[in-house]
Amino acid sequence: MADGLDLVLVWHMHQPDYRLAGPGGEPRFVLPWTYLHAIKDYSDMAAHLERHPRMRAVVNFVPVLLDQLEDYAAQCATGALRDPLLQCLAHPDLGALSPAERNALTNACFRSNHETMLRPYPQYLRLHELYRQAAADGETGLMYLSGDYFSELVTWYHLVWCGESERRQRAPIAQLLSKGSGFDLADRRLLLAQIGEILGGLIPRYAALARDGRIELSTTPNTHPLAPLLLDLASARQSQPDALLPHAGAYPGGRTRLAAQIAAARASHARRFGAPPAGMWPAEGAVSDGVVALLGEAGCRWAASSESVLANSLGLAGEAFAAERARHLYRAWRVDGHAPALFFRDEPLSDGIGFEYAKWYGSDAAADFVARLERIAAEAPEGERPLVSVILDGENAWESYPYNGYYFLDHLYEALCNHPTIRTTTFAEWLDGQHAPPAALTALKAGSWVYGTLSTWIGEPEKNRAWDLLCTAKQCFDRAVQGGRLDEAQRTAATAQLARCESSDWFWWFGPHNPRASVETFDRLFRANLARLYTLLGLAPPAILDTPISHGGGSAEQAGTMRRAT
Repeated sequence: MADGLDLVLVWHMHQPDYRLAGPGGEPRFVLPWTYLHAIKDYSDMAAHLERHPRMRAVVNFVPVLLDQLEDYAAQCATGALRDPLLQCLAHPDLGALSPAERNALTNACFRSNHETMLRPYPQYLRLHELYRQAAADGETGLMYLSGDYFSELVTWYHLVWCGESERRQRAPIAQLLSKGSGFDLADRRLLLAQIGEILGGLIPRYAALARDGRIELSTTPNTHPLAPLLLDLASARQSQPDALLPHAGAYPGGRTRLAAQIAAARASHARRFGAPPAGMWPAEGAVSDGVVALLGEAGCRWAASSESVLANSLGLAGEAFAAERARHLYRAWRVDGHAPALFFRDEPLSDGIGFEYAKWYGSDAAADFVARLERIAAEAPEGERPLVSVILDGENAWESYPYNGYYFLDHLYEALCNHPTIRTTTFAEWLDGQHAPPAALTALKAGSWVYGTLSTWIGEPEKNRAWDLLCTAKQCFDRAVQGGRLDEAQRTAATAQLARCESSDWFWWFGPHNPRASVETFDRLFRANLARLYTLLGLAPPAILDTPISHGGGSAEQAGTMRRAT
């Protein structure tokens, strides 16, 4: 039996770039998920850490998310709002909305988990019932809804997206919840001011936690690219030998692009938090030998992935890996002895928080999590202290929890802080301590935290078509840059746009596993971003970008646990 264990909790915070340039070139937000998750999840996660001073964790921020948070904070500070939902919150006369605006607002303001964010609120639930009745008559029915209805609707939608900690700490939000109805322009402006304060304070709050040594802040390559595929599209076959590949043989200049994405992320982190990060969580925990080598060359001390990637890399599967799991998983590794150190997440523990504990009472879920850690310690060889890595999204799970996971996290952090043999720590802190040296891993099979493969981003016809479109656009980018057709400002703008197009999120959504409406939305966004890249290169976007890549996607029920921002 080990003398306790070390636990590293990693909360990964990410949203893709939802900004598209409008007719005047000013970026307009086309989806609200960045600021909605900010006022609910990012604020709550900071508050839980602030309430438990002895808690230690790693918080991973993707730079493109931080860019958007700063953009939103500036919008609220200046009043120059470029998000349609926030514009509606500030609109002086919601009765004057056009039919298209009415339809857009009703479509937007019921997008949430209805079990936890609609049904508990009778006034909001009544708005939904009225909408369903009106929508039965189509556009004509929606015209019967008054300006007062839309004032109630947009106010309630933002209230239910406010984090539980913000409701408890901010009197104006609590007063609006108590009021419940009759919301007017003054109420909406009051709520907008609170949203602005939350957004403006978020990054400084996490920076303060890091300065106090209570969390480690880490990052991800700049726009969240699927790193192994940038380096080698065929790396998908390392974990799936029969995977179908795009027609393009490779992503042109992928190594240079990934190195640039890593360098941009480290520079972004240093600019915001005073120093480069010690480590990186590659997008989707997707790694390969080449990815790890580039991270090491950039100065990263650690990186992380998931246990199924470790199992594949060790050549073990099923019962063979299960028999040796504790010996292999709860330690650090290095590929051929080179930096960085590699850590692999405990999948059942991580997925328990992400997908299962929402169905439990918070105190029972926390007790079960701690008991599972205690069993890991009890089963460890004498003299060995396990290092358990629990890594998951820091925003998407909580929508399924009552009270946004408030009671679960409060009980969990309290139990961990008070436990006599479990020590919460960070990867950088652990590396600085006294422990067994990382074990040698002769090779790392390319894979991710989803099934240990890259199949969520490549291999299906629609995903492969998206890769082919991106590869073609990258060839056009290379010709424009190498031919000297762009001045420095044009080259900078085009490079930033290329980085947006390289985001892994676009490829995630294609295929039958996600809800149809979400697939169609991200299909349009991806093609619009590619079209914008061509425009910045001084080229006419090819006509093929007018044609949807997707054939529709699946139903919400078919989506299962393939959960993302929507």
